[in-house]
Amino acid sequence: MTPIWLKQTPAGITLSLHCQPGAKQTKVVGLHDGCLKISLQAPALENKANAYLLAWLSKQLKVPQKQIQFVSGQNSRKKQIEIWGSISPEQIVQILKP
Repeated sequence: MTPIWLKQTPAGITLSLHCQPGAKQTKVVGLHDGCLKISLQAPALENKANAYLLAWLSKQLKVPQKQIQFVSGQNSRKKQIEIWGSISPEQIVQILKP
């Protein structure tokens, strides 16, 4: 069963994330309001948390960073991220499960 925070689209896979910058360590915390909640070590200053999030997702999912982009929410805690490439929704769920 596909989780509520993941959606397969014709272009790729969209993730709904709730990000909490300024945490002690970067990790998946759980679910929050229909989104996957991720605590980020980076501060929410000068786009650092967004850049850190993309780099962290790239490393965790083993997908090149250029295949991950923001759909919306760059200035919000609630973000939509699109991933395309050779990764399945099942693999993403397995890697990012809370």
